Amino acid sequence: MADFSELLQAAERLTTDLEGTSDLPKVNRSLKQVLEASNDLYSRVAQTAGSKDIQANLLLGSKGIDLPKIVQKLESISTKRTFEPIEPVDDLDIANILQNEIRNKILEAFDSGYNEMLKSTFENAWEHQQAEWKQEKMKILNALGGRSGLPIEIGKDQSILIEKPAPPLSHLGPNEMIYASKIIQYNNDSVRGLSSRPSLVNVFCDIASEFKDGKVKDMWEIIKYMVQCSSIPQSEDAIKTRNTKPVILSLVRQGQKYLEDRYKTFMNSIITENLTHAGRGGIPGTYPLVKSFVGLRLQGEYLGLKDGMIDDRPLWPMVYYCLRSGDLPAAIHCLKKSGLTEYNEIISLLEAKLGNPNNPNIPKLEDSIRFSYRRFVRNETDPFKRITWSVLGCCDISDEHSEVARTADDYLWLKLSLVRADSSKEDSIKYSDLQQVILEEYGESHYDAFNQPHLYFQVLALTGQFEAAIEFLARIERFKVHAVHMAIALNELYLLAGPHDTSAPLLFIDPADPKPARRLNLARLIMIYVRSFEFHCPNEALHYLYHLKNYTDSEGQSLFKVCAVDLALETKEYAQLLGTVDGNGIRNKGLIDQFIDTHVTAVSVAETIAANLVNKGLYEDAIALFDIANNQEGILTYLCTMLSQVVQLEGDPNSLRTRLKNQAFYYAERISREGFKSERSDLKFSFFTLNRLITFFDLYYEKEFPQALKVLNDIKLVPFREEELKDRVFDVTHNLTSNVAKVIPDVLLTTMNMLFAQYQKIKSNVEFIPRFQEGPLEAQMSYLRQQAKTITNFAGMLPYRMPGDTNSRLVQMEILMH
Repeated sequence: MADFSELLQAAERLTTDLEGTSDLPKVNRSLKQVLEASNDLYSRVAQTAGSKDIQANLLLGSKGIDLPKIVQKLESISTKRTFEPIEPVDDLDIANILQNEIRNKILEAFDSGYNEMLKSTFENAWEHQQAEWKQEKMKILNALGGRSGLPIEIGKDQSILIEKPAPPLSHLGPNEMIYASKIIQYNNDSVRGLSSRPSLVNVFCDIASEFKDGKVKDMWEIIKYMVQCSSIPQSEDAIKTRNTKPVILSLVRQGQKYLEDRYKTFMNSIITENLTHAGRGGIPGTYPLVKSFVGLRLQGEYLGLKDGMIDDRPLWPMVYYCLRSGDLPAAIHCLKKSGLTEYNEIISLLEAKLGNPNNPNIPKLEDSIRFSYRRFVRNETDPFKRITWSVLGCCDISDEHSEVARTADDYLWLKLSLVRADSSKEDSIKYSDLQQVILEEYGESHYDAFNQPHLYFQVLALTGQFEAAIEFLARIERFKVHAVHMAIALNELYLLAGPHDTSAPLLFIDPADPKPARRLNLARLIMIYVRSFEFHCPNEALHYLYHLKNYTDSEGQSLFKVCAVDLALETKEYAQLLGTVDGNGIRNKGLIDQFIDTHVTAVSVAETIAANLVNKGLYEDAIALFDIANNQEGILTYLCTMLSQVVQLEGDPNSLRTRLKNQAFYYAERISREGFKSERSDLKFSFFTLNRLITFFDLYYEKEFPQALKVLNDIKLVPFREEELKDRVFDVTHNLTSNVAKVIPDVLLTTMNMLFAQYQKIKSNVEFIPRFQEGPLEAQMSYLRQQAKTITNFAGMLPYRMPGDTNSRLVQMEILMH
């Protein structure tokens, strides 16, 4: 039997069917079926593209929020009416004309503000970007321990030197100190104008033994040999001068001389190690030396030796080693002692070279020897004879004579012997071709430069490629200090090819130079070197930068001055570098004053540094630099700018206001004593006004109102009587700078506060008798009201808008005094 609920439902259905009306459609499903259908519908809807909107509606709808209505309201919001064009109105419609004018002013204000904002944003963005670029540039300069990027390809082989640079030193090491002391001494002699001072090359060669490194000593010895060539004119470019015939011949001869002297030393060492077998005897000279060396060296090693013996030694080895030792008379002696008349041509050539290297008969004799070499000697089995004829007659330049010339020194001496500066014949080597072979064809990999840096430096330096040799050494940390000083020493002798643009890479190619010439950026090399110790040794750093005095940057300024400015900005040692100014206005000298032979003075450097500090907003530091530069206008300009921001504040002992107050009093006293050396009277008047306002606000915060009002009255900035209004307004607008105008609102409010406080005391029958005013209490109150009214009128007459609610506060306090 059905329960009552089922009977009730059946009755309701019958009633609905009879009435025929229903708000809802008929449902023939159970609740469980309805739930399943709803879940199925929801799952299908959630998979569609608009599911997020549906979920948002469901979420917000559950909280009672109608999302579609909110969307319609948001879409209805528009800014069209805010800046829409103003409709033209009739000329007689005064109300609409005024409304349009107001809207025009508002739009103009918005537009000008928007343009100024865009301009300011653009300038600030570029300034920030340039500062970041400069920082990145300095980081790159500091990190240039590896090979420089070159604007032009300098060879097919990349550097094999991958040595990791050591961390920079914070102080000078022992070797750096030795060099620095000599640099300082040399610079001091140069500043004093001593013409008899020794060259830096000789100075550094003398101290090379102190480094306790034989390789370094040898490298300095090479430099010393190579600089003993024809003098280089100061006005000429080093590359151009080094490609002239006299200089080429001189460089070739000096390279040969070093190799010859070095080989003579080598022969002596071999003989010393084998004294028993050498049998040299006590006769000095090259001939006995060569005789003993040949006896030790040629012990059945060479076959096919020709033309007999002299003193039990084969002829041509004796002649060759005499030439290899650079002793032409000994070679002539060997040939004459042999008694062979067919070699008189060689004797004549050697005698001609010995008498005069520029003898015009030498080319003819060489042609004759070259002809004989091609006919008879080229196929000889005696390697010493072939190489001797090849060297003397400049024959068969492609033959490297590897049986005799086994070392890099021998090879280089052979090639230098075959160099002819002005010969167009095929059987000769051009100096530039030899340089190109060593630098580009062979390069670092051939000479195993990573393991033998001294050897690679030697072949580069002895072929006159100083720039590439120094740049190579600079990439090796333990030789970097020596490379820097070699560059400085060569630059002093005008032998170093420098850049036309100091922003160039460390080593680069100028397309206008003959191949394979390189140029070394000495300025960059010195700046990289100085960067490691400039913070702790500014004096030494300045002496190194002094060698850049003849260089200029892209703007034509002395690079020494530019680097001195950067050094001061980096180290912030302004007093040490530029000196200080005493209370009497006399400047004590700084480190830069020792370089009196340049146009770079402490005053000009201080002026440049101050301008840089101003651009960075560091006005307080800039004021001290303007003082060193004796620029009173700069001092007062930025001192007034800073005072206008803090003069109205209450001063703490260690606050900026206290520091500026002390500076303001100090400079006010000096200017009063020394006078103001500028035509800007408004600046002087503004400075002294702000200076007195410091005292005014100090008295205010100390509750010394009568004294404060007395000071303000003496300043003549604020009127206290009606007849003073026009004069005070004129002074503010014409005789004072904008820095004082910024302070006037605070001065007026402070003054009104003091007048109101006095009025309150008098009104409450508290005895208060100011020194500058006597009379009954009512008269005093009336006098204070008149002063307050004058101040309010003064504020209204000023031709600029008061900040904030200044005017309303002034009027309010004036009303309260009635």
